[in-house]
Amino acid sequence: MKNVELTGTKRPISGTTGAKELRRNKQVPCVLYGGQDIVHFSVDERALSKIVLSPNAFSVELNIDGEKRTALLHDKQFQPLTDAIIHADFLETVASKEAKVSMNVRLKGQSAGVRKGGKMTQSMRRLRVKGMPDKLPEIIEVDVTSLDLGGNIHVADIKLPGMTILEKPTDVIVSVKMPKKVETPAETAAAAGTPAAAAAPAAAADKKAEPAKK
Repeated sequence: MKNVELTGTKRPISGTTGAKELRRNKQVPCVLYGGQDIVHFSVDERALSKIVLSPNAFSVELNIDGEKRTALLHDKQFQPLTDAIIHADFLETVASKEAKVSMNVRLKGQSAGVRKGGKMTQSMRRLRVKGMPDKLPEIIEVDVTSLDLGGNIHVADIKLPGMTILEKPTDVIVSVKMPKKVETPAETAAAAGTPAAAAAPAAAADKKAEPAKK
């Protein structure tokens, strides 16, 4: 996992009014917890967005008023209308202690089933994992090259050395199925035991028999 640096400034717990003032100044209110104390601070919105909007996970070297701490981005909140970042939570990490984090899943390769005309569906785009901070990857890659028609890749199929996946082993991450075929009127008639040639005239006769609407 790559390290990135982020500079912050301690802030008082001043409620909604103080948070709005920070956002007007292009600062984002943040909280650091998980260590010996809880720290309320703010960071530059543009600098934080490079971490928040990336699909990769980073080990963040926080410099809060000269005090350095290592953390992982744990949660973030966005303004519903503008998608602006309005709050972020960081979890302080210790080299000797396991950390929990939610990581993006990226599919790698072209599925054998897709090459045969199948449709691939990714049911899980993030996985919660636990492991030592120095063992955590930036992203979880899942190779789908051998995934054939009717096949699934479950959580239990993913092996991450030095880490534990916290999802259910039976949960499906990605699957490939053959798209449902859209039947033509002739195929529908044949399935019902009606000759295709007779089906069309019969439908036309029924339509002519309908009384005209006034």
